[in-house]
Order: sequence, then C-alpha cells, then structure tokens
Amino acid sequence: QVQLRESGGGLVQPGGSLRLSCAASGFTFRRYFMTWYRQAPGKEREWVADISPNGGSTSYGDSVKGRFTISRNNAQNTVTLQMNSLKPEDTGVYYCHGAEYWGQGTQVTVSS
Repeated sequence: QVQLRESGGGLVQPGGSLRLSCAASGFTFRRYFMTWYRQAPGKEREWVADISPNGGSTSYGDSVKGRFTISRNNAQNTVTLQMNSLKPEDTGVYYCHGAEYWGQGTQVTVSS
C-alpha cells in the first residue's frame, strides 16, 4: 500500500521558517521524481518544487525560488521542503506527490 505522509506544517510569522517532510512507503522511492504542491484557499493547486530520483536536479516555482529548498534522502524514503523567508501568500495546504500518488497534505499558515 502506497503512503505519502506529510508533516511539519503549522503557524509561523512572516519572515519565519518551516521545514516540511514527506515520508514515503509502498513503492520504490529512489526511482521517482518527488514534487511538492500547495493549494491556497479558493485557488487551484500550484506546483512548488520537484527533485529528481537521485536528488541531483531540482526545480522551483518562481514564487518560491531562492526561499525554498527541496531535498531527499533515498535511504530513509523522505523528501523535505525547507521554507525560509515565509510570506502570507505562502499560506496553504502543502502536498507531497510521487509515483502518481498524493499525500493528505499539511497546513501552513503564515500570519502575524
């Protein structure tokens, strides 16, 4: 059974940082691109970042470039999103995606 489980969301003030993690199981994690998406209230789901199977290549959406960093640990089947300099517009539910599966999401709220 494939599972993607996100964690690390919460409430943070503008300018703060959060680190999201996604724990994967049930598929050969090291063979797949992994992606983070987010969805703000009333908006469509937005691609945030992705990382190649061996971690050697990463890509970021323009709105997060330079502030967010995606990484993975293939030994532990985890993918991480380090989010710095957070802004109120980063608020939303963050989802992990890989091997055509989605996690349940974790809420990130950036507010003073």
